[in-house]
Amino acid sequence: MNAFCGHCGGPIAAGDHARCEERLRLEPPRFCARCRRRMVVQVVPTGWSARCVEHGVIS
Repeated sequence: MNAFCGHCGGPIAAGDHARCEERLRLEPPRFCARCRRRMVVQVVPTGWSARCVEHGVIS
């Protein structure tokens, strides 16, 4: 279960993240949705990958 927004890093329960969800359709997440850590994001012509120090790679 995701506790944090992947775009802004804020708690999901603490507000409306509709705008963040729209942006995540076009952009990779910048924050881990499980622990709120900032992720290392790599964008390539064929897609993207994001890596959390604690939870590993998301693509």
